[in-house]
Amino acid sequence: MRRPASIITILTVTGAALLASATAAAAHPSTADGSRCAPARPGTAFYEGGRIASTPVTVPDSACSTISVSHIRDVRNPADKCQTFLIAYLGADGEATYSEPVQACSVRPRQRTVLATDVPDGTEFRVLYQVDYIDPAPQRVRFTVWR
Repeated sequence: MRRPASIITILTVTGAALLASATAAAAHPSTADGSRCAPARPGTAFYEGGRIASTPVTVPDSACSTISVSHIRDVRNPADKCQTFLIAYLGADGEATYSEPVQACSVRPRQRTVLATDVPDGTEFRVLYQVDYIDPAPQRVRFTVWR
């Protein structure tokens, strides 16, 4: 009689372990290369030349080597889930080097668009997005950065 009870216990524990690992994987989606990237929601720093720049973000020590964006939406028009982004890499001399612009959309939940690859740990950067309108105020876009 004890054998069926122990089998049920083993199956229950195994099922709980599988559920916990699936939940952890969903909470921390991976990039295409299988590495883990951490999310950040940088604040807005400034508007200049038709673009809004985020506050500086630093790439942490991790296996993640990409910079991606997700959860994109226009604050005034939540149905607008697309924007053009680029990265400003901040040099030690105060000068910035810019990536090519990338059109990113968050049509599906958890959908990420990679803006940069092979980014070394410790890299400091800003995320910029192209503004679609400035009247009555510059467009505000919310997004999550994965680095």
